[in-house]
Amino acid sequence: MEEKRMDYGTDYHIHTTYSDGRVGPEACIEAAVARGLREIGFSDHLNPSGEHLKWCMDHDRLPEYAKHIMRLGGEHPEIAVRMGIEVDYLPGMEKETERLINSFPFDYIIGSVHYLGEETVDLGPEFYIGKDIDKIYENYFNLVCEAAATGFFDIIGHPDLVRIHRYMPKGDITHLYSMMASALEIHDVAFELNTNGRNKPLNDFYPDRKYLALFAEHGVPVCVNSDAHFPERIGQYFDEAYDLLRQAGYRDMAVFRKRERYMIPF
Repeated sequence: MEEKRMDYGTDYHIHTTYSDGRVGPEACIEAAVARGLREIGFSDHLNPSGEHLKWCMDHDRLPEYAKHIMRLGGEHPEIAVRMGIEVDYLPGMEKETERLINSFPFDYIIGSVHYLGEETVDLGPEFYIGKDIDKIYENYFNLVCEAAATGFFDIIGHPDLVRIHRYMPKGDITHLYSMMASALEIHDVAFELNTNGRNKPLNDFYPDRKYLALFAEHGVPVCVNSDAHFPERIGQYFDEAYDLLRQAGYRDMAVFRKRERYMIPF
C-alpha cells in the first residue's frame, strides 16, 4: 500500500549507478514524483582517499555526475532536484575532503562514518565477532562527533550505523547519544532519520528511536532520508518516521540549497 503523501516531503539520501545504486537518476526522480515528494537529493558515495571501491564513485566521474544532476534540475520543474554527495569521514584526510566538497556547487554534504580503522562496520557481522562491542560503540560515536566538528558536513548520515547487525553494548549508552547530540548542536550540523535500517538486520531506523527526544531537546535539526539504492525504497517508511519525530518534539525539518539550511514545518 502506498504511504500517505506529506505536504512537503524531501529525500536527500539517494544512490544511483554513479556509486552503488541500481538505477540512474532519472528513474529515481520518477519514483520520487510518484511518492509525492517535493524535493529529491542525490548523494552518491565518495571516499576522499580516491581508493577504487565498488560502492563509491570514481573521482574522475565527479564532473559528469555534477553536470548530469544539475541538468536534471532544469528538466524537472515538478520536483526540486538537489545535488549532494555522501562523503566518508576519514581522520587524516581532511585536506582531500575539503578539496572535493569545494570543487562543485553541491546543495548539501552528507558526512558518514563507515570505517573503524581499515574495516567498515556495515558490510558483515564478522566485523563484530570476538570484539569488545562497548569499545566499538565508543570509538564509533567519537568519530561521528569528530566528523561533526570538521565543519565539512551539513548532515550526518545514519548516525548510529554501528547498530546495523544488532550487536549491542552490555551497558547503558545514553551518554554516547547525549555526546553526539551535544556535538551536533555545538557545531550546528543536522542529522538524518534514516529509514533504510528497516531493510537491514537491525530492522529499525537510525538513530535509535528512543533517543530522538534527546536530539530534539538539544535543538538539532533533522531531515528524513531513505538511503535508497532502489527506486522502490525512495520515501519508504516516511509516515512512520515523521510520526516518531512529532512524538519526540520535532515540528520542522531541514531543507538545503547551495549549502544553506532552511527549516520548514511538517
